[in-house]
Amino acid sequence: MSAAEGSEDGLPPLREVIAAHGLAAKKSLGQHFLLDLNLTRRIARAAGDIGSQEVIEIGPGPGGLTRALLMEGAKRVIAIERDDRAAAALAEVQAAYPGKLELVQADALEVDEADHISGPARIVANLPYNISTALLLKWLSIEPWPAWLTSMTLMFQKEVAERIVAAPGSKAYGRLSVISQWRCEAFIAFDVGARAFTPPPKVVSSIVHMTPRAMTGDDPTLRSVERVTAAAFGQRRKMLRASLKQVFTDPEGACASAGIAPTERAERLDVPAFLALARLLDAGAG
Repeated sequence: MSAAEGSEDGLPPLREVIAAHGLAAKKSLGQHFLLDLNLTRRIARAAGDIGSQEVIEIGPGPGGLTRALLMEGAKRVIAIERDDRAAAALAEVQAAYPGKLELVQADALEVDEADHISGPARIVANLPYNISTALLLKWLSIEPWPAWLTSMTLMFQKEVAERIVAAPGSKAYGRLSVISQWRCEAFIAFDVGARAFTPPPKVVSSIVHMTPRAMTGDDPTLRSVERVTAAAFGQRRKMLRASLKQVFTDPEGACASAGIAPTERAERLDVPAFLALARLLDAGAG
């Protein structure tokens, strides 16, 4: 794919930005840069109405998605980047969009995003592959849910994206599926081939759009959902009456109370079934 020669924002093509600032992607940081502004603008549009709320971006690198978000009318972008090399390139974007871009030089796993926003916000990011799942679980753990979070539009390896949206009974279905689908409505918006990136990864990537679900008074605690899913999927080939011994003194009784056959396996339980088990833990049935 081509770089953005003659781009609408008047900034240099991204390949020139990378060369000028010595921004070759670092494998240790999980970096794969998107250089086609047509593609990054498509990602920005997939995020929905970014003109009315602030946008948090993780790992902006040379600023391809950052520029797209601003070109598509983002109210304000908070870009979190741990690679100090990107600062000069992003300073050029800041100059082109005065007051619209804040750079937070920090590790995204350690940042409290709420400290940098003024109200509800969306997360839009081409996530570093090596921490993508950890970042998602961090955001899914926001309490009280969903607090300031309006939506997430995130790039993952396709394999991870499929785990997020997987249905019960499929090989991809697991702990990440249950927690993601309990907290959010999620779907894969579109795939992105390896050739769209510099350097090209060895896998296809996917954009996943996630919209938080409102919690009800009947929802269990996150801790109990995490404990039940960790036990059940930690031994996913075993029947629940065996795998749930880690969290219930009487796993067969717990399954009966939740309306689940104790001979079932984790991969066949739907999200409401896991929530029923988690509620039992909350009630002291462990």
